[in-house]
Amino acid sequence: MVVCGDDGLAHRLAAELRGVYEEQVTLVVPPAERSVRPPVVGRARAVSAALLDRVVSAAVSRAAGNGTVPAAGEPGSGQRTLEAVEPTEAVLAEAGVERAAALALVYDDDETNIRAALTARRLNPRLRLVLRLYNRRLGQHIEELLDQAAALAAGGSSPESDASTTVLSDADTAAPALAASAVAGTTKVVQTDGLLLRAVERPPGEEGDAPSGLSGLSGLSGRPTLALLSATGNDPAFADGSDSSGEQGPLLLPDAAAVREAAGRRGSVVLEQVAYSARPAPQAGRGVGVVEAVAPFASLFSRRLRWSLVGLVGCVFALAVALWVVTRIHPLGALYLTLLDLFAINDPAVGASTARQVLQLLSGLMGLLLLPVLLAAVLEALGTFRGAGTLRRPPRGLGGHVVLLGLGKIGTRVLTRLRELNIPVVCVEAGPEARGLAVARRLRVPVVLGDVTQEGVLEAAKIHRAHALLAVTSSDTTNLEAALYARTLRPDLRVVLRLYDDDFATAVYRTLRAAHPQALTRSRSVSHLSAPSFAGAMMGRQILGAIPVERRVLLFAALEVGGCAQLAGRTVGEAFRAGRWRVLALDTGAEGEGGSGLVWDLPDTYVLRDSDRVVLAATRRGLAELLGRRGRSGRTAV
Repeated sequence: MVVCGDDGLAHRLAAELRGVYEEQVTLVVPPAERSVRPPVVGRARAVSAALLDRVVSAAVSRAAGNGTVPAAGEPGSGQRTLEAVEPTEAVLAEAGVERAAALALVYDDDETNIRAALTARRLNPRLRLVLRLYNRRLGQHIEELLDQAAALAAGGSSPESDASTTVLSDADTAAPALAASAVAGTTKVVQTDGLLLRAVERPPGEEGDAPSGLSGLSGLSGRPTLALLSATGNDPAFADGSDSSGEQGPLLLPDAAAVREAAGRRGSVVLEQVAYSARPAPQAGRGVGVVEAVAPFASLFSRRLRWSLVGLVGCVFALAVALWVVTRIHPLGALYLTLLDLFAINDPAVGASTARQVLQLLSGLMGLLLLPVLLAAVLEALGTFRGAGTLRRPPRGLGGHVVLLGLGKIGTRVLTRLRELNIPVVCVEAGPEARGLAVARRLRVPVVLGDVTQEGVLEAAKIHRAHALLAVTSSDTTNLEAALYARTLRPDLRVVLRLYDDDFATAVYRTLRAAHPQALTRSRSVSHLSAPSFAGAMMGRQILGAIPVERRVLLFAALEVGGCAQLAGRTVGEAFRAGRWRVLALDTGAEGEGGSGLVWDLPDTYVLRDSDRVVLAATRRGLAELLGRRGRSGRTAV
């Protein structure tokens, strides 16, 4: 396996491939003086120095104490490191792309990944490619292009499964986890290519568990338990839900016996709904209709002005009714005369009864009051039309919302995810040219422009009435400073931090948890949440998404039964392996009803055939075991 990248995701991905799948890995990173400091997890340092424009290969030393131990596993002799400024053809050849089974290009720049992918496909048409691209539409075209190149190299036939191309985004992979962490009690969502998987934390004592099968697409009565939460929320080791928690940590994919004996656990994660969601409408081009650009009618006027208009209309009708009672004329005639008096275009009621004269004076007074209200309505409507393309400010009285710091790549995806869950959001962004401002404007989300480290910015975002703070800027210090300052304003505020280094995230979590035991704190590393999906794609599977269970990850994937000896020829009940994997659905292609081709209510007695394609939930080690991979000492050649 060859991994090329320039940030922490490359190191985490290399550690994932070594520690979980026991693969030989070649890591290509920029020289130390040109790259940012990699996270402690997966850090591998070259033994010798390298010139800027030359590739220097160095094997990681096997001696104990030469490097830090990554969380994914001991690097040992399973990795060699190349230092190169860019992944040129010479660099890829030196990394062994021509002999490699898979190549992951996880540079932060999309153009660099695309250029290297085209070169790698030419060097090895059978190579499995995994690209990190932020532009999802461009990624679809790149997938088709590279797969066509592989097909032509294979003689015009369809490309082999090993020559597949997978485009992933760390932002899309991590956004559901960050959004779910910010809002307690909301479902955790995985959505890929229209497939929607929802999981929800269920308090202890609730019933409704089924060992394996599903009862339908929504409103599932037999909901399989995906995980059991930790036995305690105050882990003495401050690992809280990680692999270091031991028996106190979360239990992924438990069997029926473990679910029955789950006394003392804080709850469970169950599958609440599985369905195909409507595909997003295509983005509007230059010819956007007037209806799409016009704000809703209710948003044209403020609430106070709307109530003023309603009050004046009510008074007019009251005066019309009073005139009808006094003069006994037709009701429509009474309304007509009242409107004439209101606009001061009726003759004076000289010689009429006193009651009629009083009503005419009152109508004239109502006309005077109506003029400023109509003027305010016109000004507000004009202001709304002029400000339709500008950023909204947080409205008065807003509360129970999520304050989102940062509208970069990760922040934009998190914002979209929160709005899909109908969660009110107020964004804070320092740069007026941030890429997420256009999305916030389209979604009509309030935005506060300003440096979050400056006093008054969080206050403008109504942090004192917020439900949670989600800090996902690109700066760890900014996220940490904002969290600490928010805690001084609201000691019980729920805080979720996006941090670069996973070890640093653990240290921050430990400190904040000790300082504010009454508040909920979550620190998340994007590379930690994204690496399993990238590693899974390198192993040749289609990863549908990942759901975080505290500080562990549960993956959803689609597999061919014929390629997994543990599934072929077994029933759904026999194929279930506690703590490893659980079959959730059968993909029948065009045979399914409604065009989805997915059958979720599989009975335990259904026998899986080699030609079947199944959707399953699995742990990282469980998916590695399904692939039939053996250790390096006894592995066969690929």
